[in-house]
Amino acid sequence: MALNLHLLRLFASVAEAGSFSRAAQLLHISQPAVSKGVRELEHQLGLILIERGRASSSRMKGETGIRLTEGGAALLTHARSIFAMERTAMEDVRARVGVQRGNLTIGASTTIAGHLLPPFLATFSTQHPAVTLRLVVGNTQWVCDELTECHIDLALVEGQVDDDRIDAVKWKDDPLVIVAPPTSELAMKRAKADMLSAQPWIMREPGSGTRQATEALCKANGIQARPWMELASNAAIARTVASGVGVAMLPRTVVAELLALGTLRQVNFAAQQPLSRPLFLLHLKARPLTPAASRMAELLRA
Repeated sequence: MALNLHLLRLFASVAEAGSFSRAAQLLHISQPAVSKGVRELEHQLGLILIERGRASSSRMKGETGIRLTEGGAALLTHARSIFAMERTAMEDVRARVGVQRGNLTIGASTTIAGHLLPPFLATFSTQHPAVTLRLVVGNTQWVCDELTECHIDLALVEGQVDDDRIDAVKWKDDPLVIVAPPTSELAMKRAKADMLSAQPWIMREPGSGTRQATEALCKANGIQARPWMELASNAAIARTVASGVGVAMLPRTVVAELLALGTLRQVNFAAQQPLSRPLFLLHLKARPLTPAASRMAELLRA
C-alpha cells in the first residue's frame, strides 16, 4: 500500500492547526474537502488518526477541536520528516541546476545567538545573498525540540544533548567566569568554595545550557550553589549582579564589557575543574542537510 502524500498533507495540516476549519483556511480549500481527505486516509490505513470533537492540543487551549490518537501522533512525526525531506530535495535540485536560492533556519541558544553567531551570519549572507536566512533563539531544550520537529535546519547550543535522533558535534569551548558586584568581599580577596556556597546565586531557568553548566561546574569544584533568583537572560543576570545583588557564573563573552567598565568584578577562584563548557553543532540524523545548511555547517567548522 502506497501512502498518499496529498492526504497525508491534509492530515498534517489539521494536526498542526488544531482544527479542521483552521486547516481549511490555511490550505484555501473547503472544510468538507479537508474532512473527506482525512477520513479517506484513515480508511486507507485502517487506523483512526483523529478523535473529533475533543479539546485540542495545548497550543489551542480554549478551542473545541481535535485530538490525535496514538497512531495519529506517530504518523504526524513521520509526516514532518517526510515533508522536511521533500523541502531538502527541492533545495538540492535548485542548487544542482544553478539556482542559488533557498531558505535556512538556524536555531541557537541565547549566548551563541547574541555573541558568537553574528559574524558567521554576516559572512554567510555575503557569500550567499539569495538565501533567506532566519535565526530563532531560545534555551537549549527549546532549540532541540524545534530541531526534532523539523522547524529548524541547523542548531547551535550550549548544553549537553541526550537525544538519539540528534547528531551533536563539538563546535568550540566557551570560557565561563564567576562574577560579583564590585563592592563584594569576594571581589577583594581569593574566594574559596565554602565562601561561594554561602552566597545568593542568580541563575538561568531550567533547560538553559548556562544553568546546566553552572550546576555541573559548581558541583565539580565543591560549591553548593543554590538558586536564589532565576532569570531568563544572561544579560539580565549580569545587570542584576552589577546592581549589587548576588553572584553568578556567566560566559566571559557576555560580561566582558561590564568587567572592563568595572561595574562587575571577576571572582578570584582557583577552580579544580576549569570553568569552561563545550558548545555543540546539531542536526537531525534522519534529515539530510540542505545545501544551504551544509554550507553554513562548513563555515562554522572552518
